[in-house]
Amino acid sequence: MKYAKTPEAIAKLTPEQFRVTQQNGTERAGTGPLNANNEVGIYVDIVSGEPLFASSDKFESGCGWPSFTKPIVDEHVAELTDNTHGMVRVEVRSKYGDSHLGHVFNDGPRDKGGLRYCINSASLRFIAKADMEAEGYGEFINQVEDI
Repeated sequence: MKYAKTPEAIAKLTPEQFRVTQQNGTERAGTGPLNANNEVGIYVDIVSGEPLFASSDKFESGCGWPSFTKPIVDEHVAELTDNTHGMVRVEVRSKYGDSHLGHVFNDGPRDKGGLRYCINSASLRFIAKADMEAEGYGEFINQVEDI
């Protein structure tokens, strides 16, 4: 499967998805529909479709955004220094979609590496385990576990 940022994909974004992914925005805490999602599957870039995170690595951090301990494919997630808003943070972007996803922090579960990828729902599309094969993500089924 080829992952890419296309004009067609950008045109399909909602205003909120566009603001977050293309203009480095942040959705209001607690408002994203995927924050409370506990289904088994994977989270892909809303723009490019590249696989980003697995449900088995999602945890409730209490921060108001979906939180993950690690990417499903390290190479699909770029980490960049972000000096905006008077802080030094690590921004997380998708490799092929170049979408702003969120930030990564060092306050995640210690037993899972200590990282918290704090990701905007607006930058993600969830694909349930039952749909992964049909949507071309069968190679990642072994990385999601039934909860």
